[in-house]
Amino acid sequence: MRLLIDIFGQTLQILWAHKLRSFLTMFGIAWGVGSLLLLVGLGEGFRSGNRRSFNELGEDVMFVWGGREPAMNGSFTSMHWYFLTYRDFLGIQAYCPNVRAAAAVIQRGDVRAVSDFFQSSGQLTGVPADYNKIRYLPISEGRWLNDLDNQQKRSVLVLGDEARRLLFPGRPSIGSSVLLNGVRFQVIGTLTRVGHGNNNDVNLRIFIPFNTMRQHFPPLNVGETQDAVSFILYQPKVRDLHATAQMEVHKVIARNHGFPPDTPDAFEEWDSIATAESVGKIFDAMDMFLGSVGLVTLSLGAIGVVNIMLVAVADRTREIGLRKALGATKRSIMFQFFAEGAFLTLLSGGLGIGGAAAFMAVLSSVVHLEGFDPPQLVFASAMVALGSLTIAGVGAGLYPARQAAALEPVDALRKE
Repeated sequence: MRLLIDIFGQTLQILWAHKLRSFLTMFGIAWGVGSLLLLVGLGEGFRSGNRRSFNELGEDVMFVWGGREPAMNGSFTSMHWYFLTYRDFLGIQAYCPNVRAAAAVIQRGDVRAVSDFFQSSGQLTGVPADYNKIRYLPISEGRWLNDLDNQQKRSVLVLGDEARRLLFPGRPSIGSSVLLNGVRFQVIGTLTRVGHGNNNDVNLRIFIPFNTMRQHFPPLNVGETQDAVSFILYQPKVRDLHATAQMEVHKVIARNHGFPPDTPDAFEEWDSIATAESVGKIFDAMDMFLGSVGLVTLSLGAIGVVNIMLVAVADRTREIGLRKALGATKRSIMFQFFAEGAFLTLLSGGLGIGGAAAFMAVLSSVVHLEGFDPPQLVFASAMVALGSLTIAGVGAGLYPARQAAALEPVDALRKE
């Protein structure tokens, strides 16, 4: 034990005697490790923020709007717009076995909402009762729409957080009345704020029962289409079968509107599952790239340590010879230089990890970007960095230590 304490004491003395050389080596390793963890932490912040944005949209949500169909059967040069109908929604429910849930939606942006305190022209949305099972719409106060509201065409509404702030600034809203183009509605619920920054589209919406919307505020600019809806959203039964569910929906809509389901550009849609998977692959590729860069950085740092330790062996040749002449064993000489290389590497890595963690903590408190979570120290990356540093430290100290231990005392003492 005493021998180990003496060896580590000598290691610190030697590193301190060559302060500039030791500092530059440690700085290179610490910079590489800190940069690696910071970049991975920033990437994880983007990944986490992106995942949160999709979660706030809803679980495995897919959208389909009206599109363009051939004006004549079999002709793709002349296309005209078609609009989705309630019949399409019923067909999706009946003939799409891989669709777990679906909802027809009517939206209007021209309806004036007036309360006793203010007025607004936010987006009015007519939805069925199970709409909140597809979309993420957490209730803040009151309740959500139910089946009786829809069946009886009740004049009730649920306010998004921003709509509530505009119509009832600093005042209670539950039980109050709101006029929608002169039609009186009662507020039965309000939503918790969803999203961050300017991403407040859902927060500005006012939700009313779907059948009430059809009665008072049917969709505009749909030509002669009867019972039109603005769009339909749905969820696949199994996430991995989202493409199959999408094809089933295409077939129902194409059959109802009289065109082949494989007609090019016939569907305006958004598959949030495919988008999330594509973004995930980008982040996976970025993590692999950053990991490769980090390993190269650590390798270069290890090479730097090897070089410095070889220079130390050359500078201390006479010291090594004197110690061996006084009875020092090859093992003690080897352990001395090995301890110096490993200590230098691991201390530098620890400083790099600590610096990266401190910098990310500062960023977390001062940086707030839409769609971006604060950077965070990724435990797996820190463990990989520590493991790589351990291997690098062993490699960096082992070769110079073997070189020092192999010197013969007479040759070492003769060295000028």
